Amino acid sequence: MGHSLLSILCLLVSLFVYSCICAPLEDQGRDKITYLPGQPGSVEFNQYSGYVTVNQQSGRALFYWLVEAPTSRRPESRPLVLWFNGGPGCSSVAYGAAEEIGPFRIRPDGKTLYSNPYAWNKLANLLFLESPAGVGFSYSNTSSDLYTAGDQRTAEDAYTFLVNWFERFPQYKYRDFYIAGESYAGHYVPQLSQIVYQKNKGIKNPVINFKGFLVGNAVTDDYHDYVGTFEYWWTHGLISDSTYRTLRLTCDFVSSTHPSVECMKALKLAELEQGNIDPYSIFTQPCNNTAALRHNLRGHYVSAYHTLFSESTLSKGILLNCQQKDTCNTS
Repeated sequence: MGHSLLSILCLLVSLFVYSCICAPLEDQGRDKITYLPGQPGSVEFNQYSGYVTVNQQSGRALFYWLVEAPTSRRPESRPLVLWFNGGPGCSSVAYGAAEEIGPFRIRPDGKTLYSNPYAWNKLANLLFLESPAGVGFSYSNTSSDLYTAGDQRTAEDAYTFLVNWFERFPQYKYRDFYIAGESYAGHYVPQLSQIVYQKNKGIKNPVINFKGFLVGNAVTDDYHDYVGTFEYWWTHGLISDSTYRTLRLTCDFVSSTHPSVECMKALKLAELEQGNIDPYSIFTQPCNNTAALRHNLRGHYVSAYHTLFSESTLSKGILLNCQQKDTCNTS
């Protein structure tokens, strides 16, 4: 009797341990992408996508797309990079992955894909996250969540996502980890980074092995966004010396959302001097009409970081910038 009871207890413990180990791996297996519609045939890397619940009570779940490095480049030895687009409201899948740093581009027919030769997954494993809930494929079963979202909850949900995601993908635990993004991710990235840093304090070997963060064309604050933009225009020969001085004089310490009349006049003059160029990728061929790109240019500005991506990291890749808090525009 005693031996039978002991055997049963051992079996139950074994089943419990097995279920704890296998459940996340089963979720990972279900998330694996075998083939995307229109995908080119020569794909040498694994892809996964799915949902991770961040709040059970509200029914909030964030959508992700993981693109690993090619097998020939040993993805197991490559770092993990989490990517955010900004907005707020810009999809990391539709823009970051499909138009910027992802492995594929969409052909004009809207049905087929081709490989992006400048994709970042050549050097790292990329994790694109749709954040906050309501953006892209991410959702909430509580409608009020879409009206009460803010930076703090966005950061907290993203951290909860990471904790749960690493359980689903245990092979990435303790891996070098970076957080990156652009535009309004100038808020998302450092705020999430701060939470990760604080949670890791005192832990010698943290599961989320945070190494650093990167922001491009970052929306940080009005003053520094203005200064960086105007210096970029001026040092790249896009505006004259006199216009640069006027911009610094009239737009200094002014709200980008509600600029003064004098600042708006100076911005208009700068636009005229720049001519018909793509302000988000100045060395690439512009569209026939760049007016849409310039709409409300005073809101979110081009910085040297964004063009650094375009010139060196992404080379000839076409970039996107979210120019207004409620609108995403492509270049």
